[in-house]
Amino acid sequence: MHVAVIDVGSNTIRLLVAARANDGVARVTGGKAVVGLGADIEEFGAVSAGKLTEAAECLGGFAEIAWAAGSVLLDVVVASPGRQAENRDLLVHTLSRAAGVPTRVLSRDDEARLAFEGALSGSEAEGSVAVVDIGGGSTQIAVRTLSGGPAWLTSVDVGSLRLSARVACSDPPTKVELAAQKAEAADAFEHVTPPLPHEAVAVGGTARALRRLVGRSLGPEELAEARRLLRSDRAEVIAARYDVDLWRARSLPAGTAILSQVQTLLGVPLEVGRGGLREGVALELLDRLPAVQAGGR
Repeated sequence: MHVAVIDVGSNTIRLLVAARANDGVARVTGGKAVVGLGADIEEFGAVSAGKLTEAAECLGGFAEIAWAAGSVLLDVVVASPGRQAENRDLLVHTLSRAAGVPTRVLSRDDEARLAFEGALSGSEAEGSVAVVDIGGGSTQIAVRTLSGGPAWLTSVDVGSLRLSARVACSDPPTKVELAAQKAEAADAFEHVTPPLPHEAVAVGGTARALRRLVGRSLGPEELAEARRLLRSDRAEVIAARYDVDLWRARSLPAGTAILSQVQTLLGVPLEVGRGGLREGVALELLDRLPAVQAGGR
């Protein structure tokens, strides 16, 4: 039996249809659409009527794919757009009506916890471990202590798209512009003091893109090399050379600035993980399946 998650983010809306696997979650199928809700929120404070219509069309199509793939449960979750938009109630109503199921606005703590659980499902990590999830509008950090489970978590309202909008860069960015983004990221995390983990995992689109540029382990040297590469060519060249979306290549300098700041705070290299928020939500749904099979809810 399958479950499905539609994740409404600041820039993309993603579908994951999943089944239970020995190491956590197995992907059955999925989908992605670039909608850009966060850009509206950053510019206008709310999601425009046009973007609401676009999001609704996307939700309706993804819901059809989910049910056709044999999903028994479907969960629609919205993170930073649902917390930051002035017309958040209208956004949630529109998404719920389009998908045919209630939309859940994730709190900052829930977003960090679910990203943590999805990133570490099936992981053999021992000791304290941190999970970092950079989205378009916010960044989540969760740290597990030796006793297990996320014992410390936080969410900061700065993501790759938000930082790109606040501190614009040329194409390609200059050293001065990258330094300005890095300084803005440092200010955003000024009062964040996480417990120091033995190891750390980075999830989300920024981390996956940087893995293509400099490898799976993101320490100070690799992140410095990423900044050098991003300075060397225009975004369209970076996108083609490393097979990343053009919009991602354009926001990658800001995402790298945020990851660099978090890596400095944690004091260990960030290993790029495979799971994240959607996998965490899918695990919750999979845990509910026995009750559904028994006629419960």
